[in-house]
Amino acid sequence: MGNQTGAAKSETAQSSGQYSTFFVADLFFGVDVLRVQEVLQYQQMTRVPRAQDVIEGLINLRGQIVTAIDMRRRLRLPSRGRGQTPMNMVVRTEDGTVSLLVDEIGDVLDLDAATYERPPENLNAGARELIRGVYKLKDRLLLVLDVERTVDLSTGMAS
Repeated sequence: MGNQTGAAKSETAQSSGQYSTFFVADLFFGVDVLRVQEVLQYQQMTRVPRAQDVIEGLINLRGQIVTAIDMRRRLRLPSRGRGQTPMNMVVRTEDGTVSLLVDEIGDVLDLDAATYERPPENLNAGARELIRGVYKLKDRLLLVLDVERTVDLSTGMAS
């Protein structure tokens, strides 16, 4: 009986109980830690002519060319202030590796499924369509980012 509980607990933790967190403006996001390849300081970008405006450019990650998506633009939020340098959160997707440009990197949090809920209706429309759910923390909400929807630039990209 004791082993069964331990196994169930470990399964729960593996089914996305750990989130790598980051901030974009005043929003606090989490991505399943297993999807995160690495976190980097801002990298030199190569602009892509005629690319959608959410694409900041391409970075060379040890020989691998990775698309960088500006999360402020993706979420339809105001631009970063002058001198505010974004960070790269490099994530794995079904279509390959993508860098999400975020304002600040947070910690890895181990969260209890009991605090998980559907996204609130009052969430900004740009964010709501990219969020799978939220965790209620003591002092804020952690928005669980749907990485596949975020990198699918046909989703929520009103012209």
